[in-house]
Amino acid sequence: MTTAPLALTDCVLVLRPDDHVGVATRDLQDGTVLTTPAGPSSSSSVSSSGSSSASAAGSSGSSAGSSSLPSSGDLVVRQSVPRGHKLALRAVRAGEPVHKYGQSIGRATRDIAVGDHVHTHNLGMDDDERAYEFGTARVTLPAPDGPVRTFDGYVRADGRVGTRNYVGIVTSVNCSASTARLIADQFRGRALEAYPHVDGVVALTHDTGCGLVPTSEGAQITRRTLRGYADHPNVAGLLVLGLGCEMLPAQTLLDGLDLPADKPVRTLVIQETGGIRRTVRAGVEAIEAMLPGIDALRRSPVPVSELVLGLNCGGSDGYSGITANPALGHASDLLVARGGTSILAETPEVFGAEHLLLRRAVSREVGQKLLDRLDWWKQYTAAGGGTLDNNPSPGNKAGGLTTILEKSLGAVAKGGTAELTAVHEYAEQVTERGFTFMDTPGYDPVSVTGLVAGGATVVVFTTGRGSVLGCKPTPSIKVATNTATYLRMTEDMDLDAGRIVDGTATVASVGEELFELIVEVASGRQTVSEELDLGADEFVPWQLGAVT
Repeated sequence: MTTAPLALTDCVLVLRPDDHVGVATRDLQDGTVLTTPAGPSSSSSVSSSGSSSASAAGSSGSSAGSSSLPSSGDLVVRQSVPRGHKLALRAVRAGEPVHKYGQSIGRATRDIAVGDHVHTHNLGMDDDERAYEFGTARVTLPAPDGPVRTFDGYVRADGRVGTRNYVGIVTSVNCSASTARLIADQFRGRALEAYPHVDGVVALTHDTGCGLVPTSEGAQITRRTLRGYADHPNVAGLLVLGLGCEMLPAQTLLDGLDLPADKPVRTLVIQETGGIRRTVRAGVEAIEAMLPGIDALRRSPVPVSELVLGLNCGGSDGYSGITANPALGHASDLLVARGGTSILAETPEVFGAEHLLLRRAVSREVGQKLLDRLDWWKQYTAAGGGTLDNNPSPGNKAGGLTTILEKSLGAVAKGGTAELTAVHEYAEQVTERGFTFMDTPGYDPVSVTGLVAGGATVVVFTTGRGSVLGCKPTPSIKVATNTATYLRMTEDMDLDAGRIVDGTATVASVGEELFELIVEVASGRQTVSEELDLGADEFVPWQLGAVT
């Protein structure tokens, strides 16, 4: 069945003039005729700033909507193309690279004709090595005019600034997890009504802590993660809970930590306290003693340069690299320009776009650290019988993403355009200012857990399919990449970036809106995940290595 001709500019995004594919903004049926203008024209109503996904993919930062179309004349859709998927605008022979964002997203596995649906049936991995350059695309973001921008935060005794006021129960081992939950449960519901400035009591439980070789990489990652949460500026009071015979004893989570003087800390060991019931009573008593002092703390204006912003995405789709991710990149640039810190993560979802980050590295040493982590991942996945190009997930593919190259090119857009100042291993403390990177898996709860352990006081999480992640004690702002997902899950999303495709907003305007939302949330505005009390179950430290 054929339909009336449609203007290609009304239903397909062409991100770069020489791209072989465009992205459908509506479902296109087999046989649909798309008319193209006779000369250079806007490919869509999308408008962007220099922090667009395409500029992250190496262009000069021109508008995502100012690309000239490949040719004039009519284009016939040869197979149905779902919204968010790729339509071939140029013919590509089998074995040749296919370009999107001005970069290769893979190689054709069969001949591709104009009008074809381009996806897993005709597009595969491009294994060609990228050319690596270090620091050749560094830019200094201009400092904004006007007064210093502030947010209302909790200034701790060590000078760091929290955005929330939680009591954290950090467990040294899975064997103390149930006891920690029993303690935290006593402070649910109306139990904290008398303490309106306490955001909650969160039990940070996990599935490890014993059966590990204490000096192994896996044990060190677990210990580093737990210590990062214990020392987090959003944790105003701390209870460390252990069993007593584990590989990572409770006290080792505190040894050597320079905790601020105004953070009350108690340690309980179940075997020494006399079992679960006595430990629950002792734990409740310890937290009750902390609450008046924590509730007495008040927010005060501090520069936004004290914010540490975690950048993450999950449940991505074909719009992620066009709308929400570049908008978040713009917000990241706005924060970095004001002296703040942002952290990009998910190393397997940088693979194939690492060359773009290397060009922004402040030194060869910083760039080499990123390459070293990628080499580690190649060995790690090979040992497990896989490869890094096994990503994207089935949900990503259903949303229009075909290869890890395509996914990564869209994912790095979350990092904006600022120079890369540091690369950290999982859950390491991020002390540098500016745009940084942390080595984490792509699995969302594990990745965000590492970001928070590293010091992120606000997290922005972009999603096309509809991820619902929270991450106590840090607020999680969820941004939908398309309006359909936002409307379907409006009670779970904080912001709709799909308006960029609708033509009612630009990458820059949504990025500015998101920056303002970050400041509001840092100042105490609840996110939808906080309204639903999400975030304790999403504490998932990265488990690595042998368990004996």
